[in-house]
Amino acid sequence: MPAKALSPDQQIESLRDELRHHEYLYYVLDAPEWTDAQFDAAMNRLKALEAEHPALITPDSPSQRVGGKPKEGFPKVAHSRPMLSLDNAYNPDELRAWADRVQSGLSSKEQPRFVCELKLDGLSLALQYVAGKNSDATLSTGVTRGDGTTGEDVTTNVRTIRSIPLHISAAKLKASHLPQSFEVRGEIILPQKAFERMNEERVAAGMAPAANPRNAAAGTIRTLEPNIVAQRRLEFFAYALLRDGDTLLDTQSAALEALRSAGLLVNQHARTVSSIDEALTFIDEAETLRDKLPYEIDGVVLKVDSVAQQRRLGFTGKAPRWAIAYKFAARAGITKLEDVLFQVGRTGKITPVAALAPIFIGGTTVTRATLHNADEIERLGVKIGDFVSVERGGDVIPKITEVVSDKDHPRGKKEIVFPKCCPICNTDLVRAEGEVDWRCINTACPARVAGELLHWASRGVMNIEGLGDAMVAQLLGQSSVTIESEEESVTETGAPLTTREPLIHSIADLYRLEREQLLSLERVGEKTADTLLAEIRNSKDRGLARVLLGLGIRFVGERTAQLLAEHFGGIDELRSATADELMAVNEVGPRVADAIVEFFSNKKNQQLVDDLKSLGLKLTAEKRVIGTALAGLTFVLTGTLPTLTRDDAKARIESAGGKVSGSVSKKTNYLVAGEEAGSKLDKARELNVPILDEAALLKLLEG
Repeated sequence: MPAKALSPDQQIESLRDELRHHEYLYYVLDAPEWTDAQFDAAMNRLKALEAEHPALITPDSPSQRVGGKPKEGFPKVAHSRPMLSLDNAYNPDELRAWADRVQSGLSSKEQPRFVCELKLDGLSLALQYVAGKNSDATLSTGVTRGDGTTGEDVTTNVRTIRSIPLHISAAKLKASHLPQSFEVRGEIILPQKAFERMNEERVAAGMAPAANPRNAAAGTIRTLEPNIVAQRRLEFFAYALLRDGDTLLDTQSAALEALRSAGLLVNQHARTVSSIDEALTFIDEAETLRDKLPYEIDGVVLKVDSVAQQRRLGFTGKAPRWAIAYKFAARAGITKLEDVLFQVGRTGKITPVAALAPIFIGGTTVTRATLHNADEIERLGVKIGDFVSVERGGDVIPKITEVVSDKDHPRGKKEIVFPKCCPICNTDLVRAEGEVDWRCINTACPARVAGELLHWASRGVMNIEGLGDAMVAQLLGQSSVTIESEEESVTETGAPLTTREPLIHSIADLYRLEREQLLSLERVGEKTADTLLAEIRNSKDRGLARVLLGLGIRFVGERTAQLLAEHFGGIDELRSATADELMAVNEVGPRVADAIVEFFSNKKNQQLVDDLKSLGLKLTAEKRVIGTALAGLTFVLTGTLPTLTRDDAKARIESAGGKVSGSVSKKTNYLVAGEEAGSKLDKARELNVPILDEAALLKLLEG
C-alpha cells in the first residue's frame, strides 16, 4: 500500500517502528545502517506528524525521549526488592574461599556453575516495564539505587538514554519469553569518549573538570535538565530480570539472553563457567582487556547461575551469598608530595592527608591521598618533597604505599610534623593506650560537629536529603567544612572558618530549625527550606536502630545497632544497661559493651538523648523476645528443610536463646540437617554431634 494511502496513525506507527529499529542498531548493536542525517530526517517527519495529530502522541514514542524538567525534583520510590551491594574478593584465595562457602551451602552432589560478568564502574538503576496496548511493554519508571531500599524516580532523565528501549514489541517479548510487566536492573555508565568530551566543554566554560566517569554519570542522571542528560550520551547495560521483586527466569545466563533478545544492551563480555579455575581465566582476560574498553571497569562479578541454588544460599544483611565482586589490583603511579594537611573526623580522629602534584590514575586525577596516622608516616619515612608511589585502593581511596628514591626522584628534606593540638579548635590531642590514632577530645570542635551532622543525615542513617556539606557549613556558620569519615575517605576542602553566628550546635538543634532561619541563609529559597524541613520531620520516624547508628557510638555499626534495638526495645533500657547485660546480646563483646557504657555515661550524650526524646524522635523498636529453651546451645544448619528456610530456622533458634554457627566443631551441640545435606553432615557424624531433622528441631523449640 502506498505511504500516502496510510492513515495518520498508521504513518506515525510505521515511522516509530523504523526509528526504534535504527536506535537498536546504532545504540545496542553498534551496527548503524542509517546516517545521522537519515535518522534526523525520519525523526523530523515523525515530530511533524505528531504535531498535526497531538492526540496520537504516546509516552513510548521515539520523539518523546527528551521531555520537560521535573517540577519538584525527584520523588522517592521503594524498590520491589532491596538493591544490595556485593562482598569483595581481592585475590584467588579469597575467591576460592567464597566458592567453598557456596558449596557448603549446597549439597555435596551439586556442582554450581557461575556466570562471570564485567564489573562496570557506574551506578545501579532499576527499570519498570508495564503492559502496553497491543501485547507489548512500555517503560514506566526508572529508579536509582539510593540507599538500596528506596531510590529516586529519574524516569524523565532515563528516557533520554538511547540504549534503553521505551517500547518493547510483542514479538520481542515472545522471543524472549518475557511477560508484559517486568523489571530490569543494570548499570548506567558514561563512556570514556563522552567523559573526555564533557570535560573539554567544562574546561572551555571555565569550570573544573569532573573527577571520573562514574561521578560524572551519577551527577548527570540526577540533573534537573533532561536536555543535558541527552547530550552526555549515557549508556545502560542490563544484567538482571525481576517480576514483583522475584527473579524471573531459572538461571542468570538465561536472564542475560532474554534481556539481549528483548532489545536491551547486555555486555558482550560474559561467560558461564563450571569452576573457579575457569573463572580466574576469565578474570585474567578481563584485566588484560581493561585498558582497551571504551568504558571503565574495576573487576568481575561472579554469580551462581542457578536461581534455585541462589534461593537456598540466600542473603546476609548487606549482600547475596551467591554473588561476589572480584576487584582488580589497585592502579598506581609516582608523583611528588607537596604538603601534608591534617583533617578532623566526627570522632575527633586526626588523619594526615598528602597534597600531591596531580597524577592521573585509573580514570581519575588524584591530588590527595591518605597517610592514615603518625605511625604510618614514620613507617614510610616520608618527607615533604619526596616522590611517592600512589595506589587507588580498591580503585577508590588513594593511598601512599612507598617512597621512591633514585637518580630521577631525589629525596625531600622537610620533615612532617604531626600536630600536638587540633588544627581546627586548638585543643590538645590525645592518644589512648594501645591505639594508633590521635584524637581531638573537644566534642564542640566545629569539624567534629560537622562530621556528626553529615553522618546523621547520610542515606544509611537518618537519610535527610538536602543536608550535605554546603548546607551543614552554612548551618554551623562556616565558610567551608572539612570532613574525614572514619573510613578514611579524603576530601579536598579547606579548614572550617566560622564567619557568622551558627544556627545549630548539635544534632538535636536540627529538629528546632525554623523556616525563617533557613531563609536567612545564602542561596536558600522557600522551596529548598520547605523541602529540608520536611526531610528533617520525616527522619523522626526512622526508629531506634537508625538513631543508634547515627549517634556514632564506637564499634556500633548497622548490624549491632539493629541487634541492640531488637534486644532492648527502647533507648532508656539500653542506656541503663550494664556491660554484662549488653554482652548478653548476640555478637556484642567486651569492647563493644564498654564503648556503649562509656558513651551513655557522658553527660553531653545523655543530654542529646533527652533532647531527641523531647523533640519527638522515635526511640523505640519492636522488641525481639529471647527465650531460654535453647540457651547456651550452638547449632549448625545444613541442607534444605521441608518448611523452614535457613533464615527462618536461624531466627527461631536465636529467639529461643541459642546460637547458630557456620561450621561444625566439638563445641557444636546439634546439627540440623535437611535434604541434600553436605559435608557438614559427614563432619557431625565424625565428631558424634547429635543430628536433628526439622520435626526434632521444632519439638526442641517448643520445650
